[in-house]
Amino acid sequence: MNDRQLQRYARHLLLDGFDEVAQQRLLDATVLVVGAGGLGSPALLYLAAAGVGHLMVADADSVDLTNLQRQVLHTESRIGEAKVTSAAEALSALNPEVRVTPLMQRADASTLPGWLEQADLVLDCSDNYATRHAVNAACVKAKRPLAWAAAVGWEAQASLYDPCQADSPCYACLFPPSAVVADAPCALLGVFAPLVGQAGVLQAGEALKHLAGLGSALARQLWLFDGRSLESQHLQVRRDAQCPVCGQLP
Repeated sequence: MNDRQLQRYARHLLLDGFDEVAQQRLLDATVLVVGAGGLGSPALLYLAAAGVGHLMVADADSVDLTNLQRQVLHTESRIGEAKVTSAAEALSALNPEVRVTPLMQRADASTLPGWLEQADLVLDCSDNYATRHAVNAACVKAKRPLAWAAAVGWEAQASLYDPCQADSPCYACLFPPSAVVADAPCALLGVFAPLVGQAGVLQAGEALKHLAGLGSALARQLWLFDGRSLESQHLQVRRDAQCPVCGQLP
């Protein structure tokens, strides 16, 4: 690290267990973030602020006025602009040293393999089951750690899966692809604005710790949070031996 980086990340370097090697791991890392909306906004801001060297941002949508209640990465002046372009502008202003690659495409079986060849870790900040299952399957196949979260209404949940770790579960162990589950979009149910911030920041924090070699408190755990009562739970998640995605992994 150069002198400017030592100054920028000085408050990290004062932490117990967080040294220059840990910070350099962040500087050298490439992270794919799927979704630049409610969850992706705070997650991306903290990943950039913390010094992740390369952020790949995938989102096919454009900024809408209704997004601004919670999607803090975007501004009213950028309504109608692609979310990935808006994200790149905001992140570059926050930390010019971070390289941002906008990907205005949907994350699916055709796009994810190529993206994951470059990524060290993935954050799933999407808002639908189809994308979550596609991201999960691609991460398991490519052996990439996945930090996942979801939030709607007053409730949020999150977990981290690492297919390189023995017996690690995956998203499909918790939500089988064959299950008939209806998406619960914010457009119908609403969402408490700070809730997506809390979940997205949690995703970013666990991703940063994992990348820095400090482990993750969400590994093999499902975090459940009620934004109205502030009640939270941590439930253990085990690999399902019959899981169609990861059940046959060693």
